[in-house]
Amino acid sequence: MKGAMSRVRLIGAVIAVSVLAACGGGGIGGGPAADRSESLEAYSPDQIYERGEYELSRNRTDDAAYYFSEVERLYPYSEWAKQGLIMTAFAFHQGKDYEESRAAAQRYIDFYPTEEDAAYAQYLLALSYYDQIDEVGRDQGLTFQALQALRTVIEVYPDSEYATSAVLKFDLAFDHLARKEMEVGRYYLKRSHFTAAINRFRVVVEDFQTTSHTPEALHRLVEAYLALGLDEEAQSAGAILGHNFQSTEWYEDSYALLTGRGLQPRALGDNWLARIYRQTVKGAWL
Repeated sequence: MKGAMSRVRLIGAVIAVSVLAACGGGGIGGGPAADRSESLEAYSPDQIYERGEYELSRNRTDDAAYYFSEVERLYPYSEWAKQGLIMTAFAFHQGKDYEESRAAAQRYIDFYPTEEDAAYAQYLLALSYYDQIDEVGRDQGLTFQALQALRTVIEVYPDSEYATSAVLKFDLAFDHLARKEMEVGRYYLKRSHFTAAINRFRVVVEDFQTTSHTPEALHRLVEAYLALGLDEEAQSAGAILGHNFQSTEWYEDSYALLTGRGLQPRALGDNWLARIYRQTVKGAWL
């Protein structure tokens, strides 16, 4: 077997045969739904596995996971057990049962850490977190867990076929965290809670500076600091914005705000933004 995903791609061909066989009678070869009261001990691992594939082709993911897991249970030391376990994780993920998918994937990693499909198991584990963070308002703990699991794919399996996708998803998850900070920061800013807003935008500038949200975060810092009468901080934020993102609308807006008050975007004083400017722009680390 070339890997779990290769086998998944072959399911269509396998099922074409399985369905024809199913038309000839009942039992494990086919049927409308899984009969979990039926003993499977009389069947070979490949027969049980093929029934799992059949259920998966019919989008009955819970039934598919049941048959794949039965392969592992009944034939625990066989090659089929390894295939059944990784496909159990896959079937649960297809059915959006992320907790069960994660458990099966982790079991595969624990039992077969050197097998080819260990990379895919780790990738599935990461997806069990990642696929739940598509909404900004969700628990950010899921995002941190997704980042940790994706990092493992990237670092432990850098040559696998899943590494490139893991890098892309890592960047998107990282951007998601920054987007959440921006959302909360804007909420505070609109309600004139300037210090709380500054704390959120500062996190973006210091911890998520590689994301697409940094220009806006700097502009919002200009707004918040001007509102507090902290001109040096506002000018320093404008200076960083002008150096790194001069062509953006955020710099244009910050420049208009500053010059409208007779100020210029320049690093002044010894505030945290001025220090960032000296370190990153001037290269003065001391």
